[in-house]
Amino acid sequence: MAQTLSDLTEQLLQAAHRAGAEAADAMAVSGTSLSIDVRGGQLEQAERSEGTDIGLRVLIGTRQACVSASDTRPQTMREMAERAVAMAREAPEDPTAGLADPSQLAQSWDIEALELADPSPEPSPAALQDDAARAEAAALAVKGISQVQSASAAYGRRQLHLAASNGFSGGYGRSDRATSAVAITGTGSGMERDYYGESRIYQADLPDADLIGRIAAERTLARAGARKSKSGAYPVLFDERIAASLIGHLLGAINGAAIARGASWLRDAMGEQVLPGTLSLIEDPSVPRLTGTRPFDAEGLPVTRSAIVENGVLKRWSLDLATGRKLGLPSTGSASRGVSSAPSPAVTNVFLTQGDKSRDDLIAEMGTGLLVTSLIGSAINATTGDYSRGAAGFWVENGQIAYPVNECTIAGNLRDMLRSILPANDARPHLSRQVPSLLVEGLTLAGE
Repeated sequence: MAQTLSDLTEQLLQAAHRAGAEAADAMAVSGTSLSIDVRGGQLEQAERSEGTDIGLRVLIGTRQACVSASDTRPQTMREMAERAVAMAREAPEDPTAGLADPSQLAQSWDIEALELADPSPEPSPAALQDDAARAEAAALAVKGISQVQSASAAYGRRQLHLAASNGFSGGYGRSDRATSAVAITGTGSGMERDYYGESRIYQADLPDADLIGRIAAERTLARAGARKSKSGAYPVLFDERIAASLIGHLLGAINGAAIARGASWLRDAMGEQVLPGTLSLIEDPSVPRLTGTRPFDAEGLPVTRSAIVENGVLKRWSLDLATGRKLGLPSTGSASRGVSSAPSPAVTNVFLTQGDKSRDDLIAEMGTGLLVTSLIGSAINATTGDYSRGAAGFWVENGQIAYPVNECTIAGNLRDMLRSILPANDARPHLSRQVPSLLVEGLTLAGE
């Protein structure tokens, strides 16, 4: 009889105890992924992978070590435990390392209510190929599209189980289904491309492949004839498809690991205004059918809805047990980990307050400036918040889109940028980071 993931984690813990570990936690992950690429209406590439990975963290006093393997034989697990204990004995002491107290652990959860895994059958390779082919055909059917660089469809399913010597044991599964296309218009130096893709937990929620191909084509055609933007100080509107990157920089800056190292431009900002007073940033790991949803964190602690920023004011860091101990604060239930590493802080689902105006309203209000639809490269100073990125999008004149632009650079400081953002009302409700288009005043543009 095949071993369950729960069985594997229990065997790892027993092996760790026999090898001399004082405490330990173990993770087992199994998964299946299938992806299909189509070009010219024909199958170009098909990939399928299946496997089970196991990981073990052992602690001896305040010393810890992690090991992992993709072999689940008993002999391998014994060797893993012995190796991990030997490594831990030589590791430096870390007074913040350690498992959760049993009183801190999540006690109950409702996996079914979270809707993390689609119960419908795995799609066949033929069904995925059909989606990719239809996305490609829909893009090519739009006049002006010269070729489709790629059209893909994919499916994945993953199950994990976490157990620890403090008594915690729990697991859950995830699934995802995706379709995407990249279209090209023009030739030579006049070639432009853009893309569209969607991913959902439930296959029934995924938009039709024809729609995905058509939107990829329409986005691409809108970029035909792109040229450089003007240079100077102008308002910049970050389109919804990339606006979450701005909030991502804030989330990186409030990560407990960065705060503990003093390597964050928000290291002294607790209790200060970091967003406009009308905006809040909420984390909620319990929203059904979102990719960041989970019933407990990677240390077995319960997860709860909380405000990262409330009415513009920074309220908390994102902490696991170790970074919380370094800062003298409790964990925020933010631990994340893979089979080969110790826990570290990470955010799950986040929601920025939406505005009451559409993206088109903000375009009309900005007058003259840049609508950014894609970002290229990154030069972000983590300690000062200085921001500089390559960008492409559309130049706006008199409140209307005038022409597409590329090869421009936008620069500013994240602290100033985030305090001045004006949100639209177009955040997509199926994303784990629900951030609408964001208008930022007075950034420096380098174009012509």
